[in-house]
Parts: sequence; C-alpha cells; structure tokens
Amino acid sequence: MLNISKNSIAKRINLSDFKSYDLLLKTQMPKLYLTILLVCLVLLLIGLFLPWTQNIGAKGYVTTRSPEQHPQAIQSVIAGRIDQWFIREGDYVSEGDTIVYITEIKSEYFDPDLLERTSEQLHAKDMSIEAYDEKILALQRQYKALEEALNLKQQQIKSKIQQAINKINIDSIDFVALSNTLKITENQYSRTKELYDKGLKSLSEMQDKEFKLQESRAKLSAQKNKWLNQKNSLIITRLELLAVQRDYAGKLSKSQSDLQSAISNRLESLALNSKLRSTLSGYNQRQKLYYITAPQDGYITKILKKGIGENIKEGSDIAIIVPADYDLAVEVYLQPNDLPLLSIGNRVRLRFDGWPAIVISGWPESSTGVFSGNIVAIDQFISNNGYYRVLISPDNTKKTWPEELRVGAGTQAFILLKDVPMWYEIWRKLNGFPPEFYTIKGSDKNELKRKVPLKSVK
Repeated sequence: MLNISKNSIAKRINLSDFKSYDLLLKTQMPKLYLTILLVCLVLLLIGLFLPWTQNIGAKGYVTTRSPEQHPQAIQSVIAGRIDQWFIREGDYVSEGDTIVYITEIKSEYFDPDLLERTSEQLHAKDMSIEAYDEKILALQRQYKALEEALNLKQQQIKSKIQQAINKINIDSIDFVALSNTLKITENQYSRTKELYDKGLKSLSEMQDKEFKLQESRAKLSAQKNKWLNQKNSLIITRLELLAVQRDYAGKLSKSQSDLQSAISNRLESLALNSKLRSTLSGYNQRQKLYYITAPQDGYITKILKKGIGENIKEGSDIAIIVPADYDLAVEVYLQPNDLPLLSIGNRVRLRFDGWPAIVISGWPESSTGVFSGNIVAIDQFISNNGYYRVLISPDNTKKTWPEELRVGAGTQAFILLKDVPMWYEIWRKLNGFPPEFYTIKGSDKNELKRKVPLKSVK
C-alpha cells in the first residue's frame, strides 16, 4: 500500500471500505493546522521584540490635596443641649448657614439677664475708677499743699533764726562795751578810794563811784544774761525747725502713702474692669456660638447627633460636611522596593471605579477609558501599613477627569517607567527582577546612572 510499484491497484480498491485506514487517516494532522501553528510562532517571535512600557501597578482612592477640601466634621465649641435643627442629610449649605441651635447646660450661664448684670458691674467699676482718679487728684493737691506749708514754715523759722543770730551779735557787742565800761568804772573807783583814803576826796564822791561800779556790774550781768537768753532762743528756734520738718515729714509720708494706696486701688479696679470686659465679651461670643454654622460651602453627608434635647460636649462632632468645590487627586500606596524608581512628575495612567476601561498596561497609548495624571508628592516616611503614600494630580492636557468623580472612589494606577522590548519584560518577571531604571548617558554605553536618584524624591 506504499504505492512503490508501477502496477497500482489504487483504482481497483476502495480504501474507505477499510476501517483501519479510516482510523489512520483521522490521526494525521492536516497541513492547515501546521500552517496556522507556524504563523503563530512567527507572530509570537515578532511580538517578543515589540516595545513594552514598564509600569508599577497600585490601587488607591480619590482624594484631595488641600486640607480645607477634605470632608470635615462640624463641631460645637461649647457644651450645650440640641434645641433645633435647620438642615437634613444631603442638603447643600453655604458658608455661615445655621446647622443647629443649642442651649446652655452649665449653671453659671443660666441667668437670662447675664449680659445686663455684667454690664452693670462693669459700669460700677468704671465709676469706681473715676472716684479713685478724683481721690488721687485730691491727694496730690494735699501733698503739694503740705509741701508749700512746710516751705513757708521753714522760711518763717529760718527768719527767726536769723533774727536771733542778729540779736546775739548785737548783745555780744553790748556785752563787750559794758565790760569795757566796767573796767573804766572799777579804775575810777579804785583811784577815788585811794584819794579818799588820803583825804583828798569826799565820802560822797567815793560812794558815787561805788554806786556807778555796782551799776556797771549789774548792767554787765544783765547784758550777759540777755546774751545767753538769745543763744538759748536760737537753739530753741533751731529745734523748732527740726520739729516742724519732722512733723511735716510724717504728714507728707502719710499723704504719699494714701496717694500710693489710691493708685494701687485704681490699678486693681482697672484689672478687675479689664477682666469684666473680657468676661462680658466672652458672654457675647458664647451667645453667638449657640448657633452652629457651616464653615464653608458644601453638602451635609451625615448627621452624627440625633434628636432634640441631646447634650453635647465641647469639641464633639455634630455633622460631616463635604466641600462643594474641590481639586481632585489620587492617593496610592507603593512598596518600599518601588520607591527609588519614582520621582516627581512621573506619568501615571488611572482607571476609576464606575468608568469602563480597557487597560493594556504595557501599551498605555492603546488603552481606552483611562485618564492621565502626574506624581506630585511622595511621602518621606513610611505609613503604618508598611507602604509609601504617593499623590497623583490630574493631567488635563490629554483628558479631563470626570466631573462626576467623588472623593473616596476606588482607583487603579499604572505608573509608567521605561520602554523595553517585550522579551526583556517577560524575562524580568520570570526572574523576579525589578523594572529597568538605568539609562545610557551620551555615547558611552558603559556609563550607567540611576534614572531617579533617591535625593530627587521629594
């Protein structure tokens, strides 16, 4: 049946009548299959040399970079009891719109006329300060009057002292004159007595001289006493001056002490007045805090405190507000092994949950339904989950991110690195090597440098 003879019997025998031949024919591979297999092998070989963009895949969620654009809790600055709600969940509110009204729960603020009473206390303290001002002025005038009286008294006593000194000088001169007169009188009496003893003078003449001598001695003694009295008067006048100075020094010290006490009381009143003003201002501000308002434009997404009459503490969360306007970004987490490959400005392809997309990670230009972004921030410290956080901002030059996108939506990111042949990428992944991040500088192919040095990661 090998058809090697010239005398063929193929025309005389119908091979299909033989079951063994039929089975043998089915087991043979058609040439079409071989052709298809060969073409596939050729295409696969060509595909191994096609360019492939290396990338790092990561999952994350939509966020915003600005702190004021994050969802935030509306808090109560003071403790109180919920009295009335003005919004419902899902409502749009503008900045300053009232969210809820609360009432007091602290006993020191229960007085309905608290502001008026505090104002009255403040007014009374103002009057007290004015009274102290007048007292200070009066004490200052009193002190000045005492000083003037002291000066006048001192001048008077000093005049007396000067008069006493003048009198002492006059009396001393008179005393010297009387002393000389006494000497002359004694000399005359001595000569007259001598002549009387000789009989040349009469007794009457001698008695006359004796009388004059006694008279001179009396005058001299009187003058001496007068002189000593003037000296004593001078001493007394000087002591009087010291007594007046001591007396007025006590009066001036007392007046100065009263003045300082008045100034001290005034300063205490000023301090209490300032404290009352601060208290009154705090009461006014506290009453304004009864109305809790929206800090910015946004939507009330969740109310944390329910019902009427519920007590809330200082700083407790009341509701969650999401800003109406915000700048979107994507937050993803990468392994520490991938961190040296990144730098600020790396291109990223993003696929958002809810937006259909066909992603070919190695050929980003062939992907559809994906959006572009750039790395704008890389954390300097590792997160609690053992990964580094990376922030990605929109790249609106190619395709604008959807307006319906909301904060918190899931995201799949593909951070684009270097273009390499596909066979290299397959070989790298089979061997578990990191992506290629070395590049040739200039014409020297042996000189390699890091594409993204660590110091450039910000």
